[in-house]
Amino acid sequence: MNIILDHIMPVPLASIQHGADSIWGRRIELEQGRKIMLNASSGKGKSTFTHTLFGLRKDFSGQLLFDGQDTAAYGFEDWTKIRREGIAVLFQDLQLFPELTVRENLQLKNQLSQTYTEEELREQLDFLGIADKWDQACGLLSMGQQQRVAIIRSLIQKFDWLILDEPFSHLDRENASKCLEMINKRCDELRAGFVLTTLGDDYGFHYDQELKL
Repeated sequence: MNIILDHIMPVPLASIQHGADSIWGRRIELEQGRKIMLNASSGKGKSTFTHTLFGLRKDFSGQLLFDGQDTAAYGFEDWTKIRREGIAVLFQDLQLFPELTVRENLQLKNQLSQTYTEEELREQLDFLGIADKWDQACGLLSMGQQQRVAIIRSLIQKFDWLILDEPFSHLDRENASKCLEMINKRCDELRAGFVLTTLGDDYGFHYDQELKL
């Protein structure tokens, strides 16, 4: 699925001065399979971008097109299908259930998609250094540990695009690199692309494209 932002300008950001290379107010095409870094300072709309592509915000001018179709005409069922098969998201606030364990947070989504076996989920936790947190309540984990759990959870579905809103803000460079390795592998398996929003750190990854807000 190719995504086009056709001169989109979010209403809350319309009064802010944007640079000539900003995606806001221009026609930008995101080609499926591309690995993209979206670079911006605070307050320029990284979370707004994420929420807009996921259909949670519609307060913008311009058009958001998925494979040439204007999403303004999308109904509930259209967005449900997009969120189930087209776009996966890791929100900046993670949206884990703090009272549930790591296992329960992962299995809740996995039961809907039947993506991984329990052994595969445990292997992913082990790769990211948190295998011992399987039965730990997420609310008791550090923010860096929670981010790693949320990253794994974001991969538990089919998608053409994975949108990651500052996913490594509480991780050191080594752990961020491991997470990017896992994300890249999963995207390659699905022939999907990702957009990673960041304050400027590329985490040592070679992106296909860099965009700015």
